[in-house]
Amino acid sequence: MSIEEIYKLFKKHPQISTDSRHIVQGAIFFALKGENFNGNSYAAAALNDGAAYALIDESPLKADNRFILVEDVLLTLQQLARYHRLELGIPIIAITGTNGKTTTKELITAVLEKKFSVTATKGNLNNHIGVPLTLLAMDTSTQLGVVEMGANHPGEIAALCSIALPDFGLITNVGKAHLEGFGSFEGVKKTKAELYRFIQERGGKIFRNTVNPHLKEMAEDAETIGYRTNREGSGIEGEIVNSSPILVFKAKFPKGWLYIKTHLAGGYNLENAMAAVCVGDYFGVDPLDISHALEAYIPSNNRSQFIQTAGNQILMDAYNANPSSMEAALDNFSTFDAPLKGVILGDMFELGESSQKEHQKIADKLAGMDLSLILLTGKEFSKCNVASNILTFENNELLIDYITDLNPKGYLFLIKGSRGMKLEDVAQRL
Repeated sequence: MSIEEIYKLFKKHPQISTDSRHIVQGAIFFALKGENFNGNSYAAAALNDGAAYALIDESPLKADNRFILVEDVLLTLQQLARYHRLELGIPIIAITGTNGKTTTKELITAVLEKKFSVTATKGNLNNHIGVPLTLLAMDTSTQLGVVEMGANHPGEIAALCSIALPDFGLITNVGKAHLEGFGSFEGVKKTKAELYRFIQERGGKIFRNTVNPHLKEMAEDAETIGYRTNREGSGIEGEIVNSSPILVFKAKFPKGWLYIKTHLAGGYNLENAMAAVCVGDYFGVDPLDISHALEAYIPSNNRSQFIQTAGNQILMDAYNANPSSMEAALDNFSTFDAPLKGVILGDMFELGESSQKEHQKIADKLAGMDLSLILLTGKEFSKCNVASNILTFENNELLIDYITDLNPKGYLFLIKGSRGMKLEDVAQRL
């Protein structure tokens, strides 16, 4: 069956399902494959549970006309999403970067929703499956699309661009992340810059922090809509007023400065907020509406959250971590004024051969900081040579036992680590 024919079915049944356990009545089920599952095996169950059709790529399973046999289910999903995106013909903004892309995506969406009907990536569904699902969630009521793109290997951003066909691009920043897949920091830059190259070839425009030297280098001669986080560079200007611990900043619009009090923890979020200011300003959102949107946004899911517990205050930034974001978080935390300051850090994943060196750098940085309590958890941090004021734990269970016995009170804690470290379990004990 051709993509055009499948698209006609999609128009009649515009719900897509990839999980047979959660079938929406009348949806089209795509039998995707993974390392530990084969969706083809669940196609019949999906139909029995109410799916209208099931796309499969294993011919022996085709029992009746509700089973649609294709060569590759994933490729068909991607082709269908691209076809749908072309049919809609709306502006698409693509966002990638090492740190802050999900927060930036949510801030941009909040701002644009003050004027437009926006469909954006849910959560961080930003890969070869999530991007097509985001596109297919758009309909004729959607005026703007905001698509987050993640990558951990060269060529992935280019591949996602070939599906989403973005008109606008934004790279939040570049840093040391997924080095196991990228091979080096230069590999990170080259892959993220695939977004800039695609936008250039498409004749689109990029939003760029003009004071970031890496982004300037990567942009080459691409047409730029600029924003800046200090008085250098060009474009709409933002400046931190206070970030201890919640970010308050001011942004300079044509009629003057607006002061914006966010719910975001950490001064490093100024870049994310100014990206949203820049995008909103370009698309004609009123400055007061931009301000209200940013002030109303409340972070969740362990991203830049400020949490008040019965005994302590917590800056929870443990959705993800890499050397760049870890250093930025520590530098920001060092500026905070609190009688008792504690840091709880978990391992950073996917660093390949650089892992031990990068973890040791963080341990060395901590040794020179004025902190009341420093606790490190994970196999990588446990291998580090640490100063006498730093305690390491091989796993969270041992750390939690220590915290339970210590029962700290009156602290301001920074908690950060890779998602797989599940540091929210530790935060619950504070």
